[in-house]
Amino acid sequence: MERFYKIIKRPLITEKTFDLIEKENKLVFIVDRLSNKNQIKKAFEKIHNVRVIKVNTMITTQGEKKAFIKLHPDNSAQDIAIDLGIF
Repeated sequence: MERFYKIIKRPLITEKTFDLIEKENKLVFIVDRLSNKNQIKKAFEKIHNVRVIKVNTMITTQGEKKAFIKLHPDNSAQDIAIDLGIF
């Protein structure tokens, strides 16, 4: 379990990410730069006990890797955000 926390570092909180949570059932996290989409998906599913549909990633101008995690409709991004203290 500890290795999963090395992949998923922290949530990214901006006005745009709040819109993604509400409208698209997506969460945005800063992740380990060397991790791939499959590793991010597995880690997020294990940590939060949810099903992930898709993961998109990008490198920010600060050199961090940002992951957009789309959850299965059965799972609520708002519930996870509340558990994390974001919402």
